[in-house]
Amino acid sequence: MELQSFTLPNGIRLVHCSAQSPVAHCGIFIHAGSRDETATEHGIAHFIEHTIFKGTEKRNVFQVLNRLENVGADLNAYTTKEETCIYASFLSEFYDRTLELFQDIFFHSIFPEKELEREKQVVMDEIRSYQDTPAEQIFDDFEDLVFTGHPLGKNILGSSGSLKKLKRDDIIQFIHRNYSLDEVVIASVGNIPFKKLVKLVNKFFSDQPGRGHSHPRIPFQNYKPFISNVKKKTSQVHCLVGAPAYDYGHECRIPLALLNNMLGGPIMNSRLSLALRERNGLTYHNESNYSAYSDAGIIHIYFGTELMQYEKALAIVHKELKRLREEKLTGIQLHTIKKQIIGQLAIAQESNLAAMLAIGKSYLLQNRFDPVEMIIARIQTTTSEELAKIANEVFEEKQLSMLTFKVTKTT
Repeated sequence: MELQSFTLPNGIRLVHCSAQSPVAHCGIFIHAGSRDETATEHGIAHFIEHTIFKGTEKRNVFQVLNRLENVGADLNAYTTKEETCIYASFLSEFYDRTLELFQDIFFHSIFPEKELEREKQVVMDEIRSYQDTPAEQIFDDFEDLVFTGHPLGKNILGSSGSLKKLKRDDIIQFIHRNYSLDEVVIASVGNIPFKKLVKLVNKFFSDQPGRGHSHPRIPFQNYKPFISNVKKKTSQVHCLVGAPAYDYGHECRIPLALLNNMLGGPIMNSRLSLALRERNGLTYHNESNYSAYSDAGIIHIYFGTELMQYEKALAIVHKELKRLREEKLTGIQLHTIKKQIIGQLAIAQESNLAAMLAIGKSYLLQNRFDPVEMIIARIQTTTSEELAKIANEVFEEKQLSMLTFKVTKTT
């Protein structure tokens, strides 16, 4: 994957990957998310993602939505703890139209009061939907406990209470404080000459003045392991076991991703899937996840099971973690898990949309994108000894925390 990049005088970075496809993918990435909110702004980063489409100085909400979707394009956005992204998939002939709309949305959204109040109801419905799904809510609750007192622990959606208090002025202030142009990346994967793309980006973005400023984020410290049991009216017990892990730039991030994939990645023959589901029939769903932030990380194992099987399932999880700490992989086992994740990487490369999103995030966090060949090389040099060392660091028994949603009512 060959990338070309360009930086505008106002600091906005452009990165492009040529793809011989009739469909192009482009996104504007802003290095601002829920961790950048103040105590009175809970949920505002996500709310901006919703309301930035609700009208600009020259377009109403319907004109914004129709601008791309009337030509068959897909306009979307997302918010994480560290970034906000507006992106689109479209026929390559519509690069001009897409970039013009991005510019209009990004710099000229007006956030009409009437639309803000209407969209609050939409987001509140999203929050209620999330609260009705304990298998999702437990992940955010766990991170809130791991990162206690730190912005990384904040729920991205906010709460009904915090949402009701948000005003238009709060949105404007958050944008001007956090949307620094030297922390904005435009990423593209599509069939367009790079010189033409640079010309278009210059046309729409170069005359925009800088706003906001680069702001230091306070790293998380003082983690304290915990065991928390919360009563929920559910039909299952939901459980998370985990701990802090390596940040995005750490030299062991890729080996830990390899270890996580073997333990409970999106594969049917992961260790957790085989032990919990195939051999014992204890769970329908189990997984392990590793999330790397710019200056922190977290890894956690999830499973849901019936109350009578909970203790057995939990014991199996701890048994698998102990195996990781104490039993080095054989040469055959190491070779197999490497082939497995390399195959997954190759399949992921087939998605140009996924590639664009990965490129944008990587440039946002570290101003570069590691090609898949470099990642594969790092995987290939990983040894059993290194994985055992990582397992003992990350899954050290005394450092593990646990959150359980216990059943109070069955159906």
